[in-house]
Amino acid sequence: MNNPKENTGEVSPNKQPLFRPLNYILIGVCVFFLVLGYILISGGGSDDPEVFNPEIFNARRLVVAPTLLFIGIIVGVVAIMFRSKK
Repeated sequence: MNNPKENTGEVSPNKQPLFRPLNYILIGVCVFFLVLGYILISGGGSDDPEVFNPEIFNARRLVVAPTLLFIGIIVGVVAIMFRSKK
C-alpha cells in the first residue's frame, strides 16, 4: 500500500533546505574562532611538576583566547538561528 505519510526519502519540490549558503559560511567562521581560541589557550605547562611556570597567567590565555571562544559560540548560535527573508 502507498501510505502518504510514509517517508520515502524523496525531497518534495516545495521544501526548502534547512541551511542556506550564508549559514554554512557563518558556521565556518564559528569553527575558525573556536579552533583559534583553543590553540591560543593551550600550552603553558611545565615539564617538571615541581617547577611553577608563570606563563599560565599571561593575557593570551586569560583574555584573548576566552574572548575568541565566546565570539565563536555566539557566531555559531547566530549561524544556526539565522533565517533569510526569502
